[in-house]
Amino acid sequence: MTVSPGGVPGQTMWRAPRLTHAVDSAISVPGSKSLTNRYLVLAALADGPCILRRPLHSRDSALMVAALRSLGAVIDEVPGDGDFGPDLRVTPLSAQADHPSERAIDCGLAGTVMRFVPPLAGLVSGSTAFDGDPHARRRPMGAIIDALRGLGVSIDDGGAGSLPFTIASTGEVRGGRLVIDASASSQFVSALLLVGARFAEGLHLEHVGKPVPSLDHVRMTIETLRSLGVGVDDSVPNHWRVSPGPIAAFDIAIEPDLSNAGPFLAAALVTGGTVRIRNWPSGTTQVGDAWRRILPLMGATATLRSDTLTVTGGARITGGTFADTSELAPTVAALCALATTPSTLTGIAHLRGHETDRLAALAAEINGLGGRVEETADGLRIQPAPLHGGVFHTYEDHRMATAGAILGLAVDGVEVENIGTTAKTLPEFPALWAALTGTAGTAGTAGTAGTPASAAGAHA
Repeated sequence: MTVSPGGVPGQTMWRAPRLTHAVDSAISVPGSKSLTNRYLVLAALADGPCILRRPLHSRDSALMVAALRSLGAVIDEVPGDGDFGPDLRVTPLSAQADHPSERAIDCGLAGTVMRFVPPLAGLVSGSTAFDGDPHARRRPMGAIIDALRGLGVSIDDGGAGSLPFTIASTGEVRGGRLVIDASASSQFVSALLLVGARFAEGLHLEHVGKPVPSLDHVRMTIETLRSLGVGVDDSVPNHWRVSPGPIAAFDIAIEPDLSNAGPFLAAALVTGGTVRIRNWPSGTTQVGDAWRRILPLMGATATLRSDTLTVTGGARITGGTFADTSELAPTVAALCALATTPSTLTGIAHLRGHETDRLAALAAEINGLGGRVEETADGLRIQPAPLHGGVFHTYEDHRMATAGAILGLAVDGVEVENIGTTAKTLPEFPALWAALTGTAGTAGTAGTAGTPASAAGAHA
């Protein structure tokens, strides 16, 4: 299913399926958003045509494709063997002699687009205007704007330090040493590392300030670069040196999105059942691989055999202290709200700058269903409490929507506002959830529009 970059499929209210039986299901999930969008950027800068096999097709990836096309890359859909859409063939920018001198890029609400693409636009001559959804204008962007100015790229943001802004570039960036404060998002570091090899002098990036959150995502970027022949030295903490040089053309199969697998695995804990995720990599840089560590702490068993991760829930969900769960936090919080013992989530203050203020949103919505959630300086405290039905608002945040679905498995009458916002990274979520829960044709009937029809790879 290829999603238009113009918007999220809209739904009003979706009745989350309530289950009284244990699930027993095998699921395939689409490709990783983080890897798909990193490889798309690198393909646009590579020294030859590239192939992305089994990539993600979602709103975020469609916005990235549209942005790179605006800058002059040629991206074609070609037949592939994936369950969720075609492969992508990318002819890089360097092979394109002509491109528009003025262009506009819609970032939507995609952090990878609003942060990864502006440094790339600095390598394309002409004027590039960036804007996005209304909430995108509130997401932290100052570090990228300041970095581009520090690299000598002209950028007009009206002094706001946020979207919208316009870059005027000669098409060349000298590079060299650059100091930034990336404490609001690891994406600021990744954005500059991804393009650093194409700067004339490479890049010596230094972070100053509070610790960079989600360093696992920076490690993903570094390993991806190294796999394509780019020299990256990260031996000194908070310093990254990228050597100037080519980025090798590649033909790569994108791993399944392990973070997006989380809600399905959570269903095993909520119902005391078993869920199997196919094609789980034995080695990966994805943050979502932490499910193999987190879920056993909550009373489940998690076993990886061959390429299938099997998670089986226990008699109850056990709370605990969970540090640095990053993008997994909404799913962890939903499980903690159903646990029999208290929980504390720490090290996730940066989630206030994601698609929405996730800490405030999770506290408000779980408490709205009768929960006992308290915000802390860098996370959440969650006490056991009996929950009841009600509306679970999503704030146009895909991970809020899936958190509501998890709670609905155990609580009668949970209605998730705009389940269609999951199209940001997983358009097939409503259909996959219906297949998982055995409710195809019955779930989502509380005043909704239709759900995506394709749930390829799901077998309840």
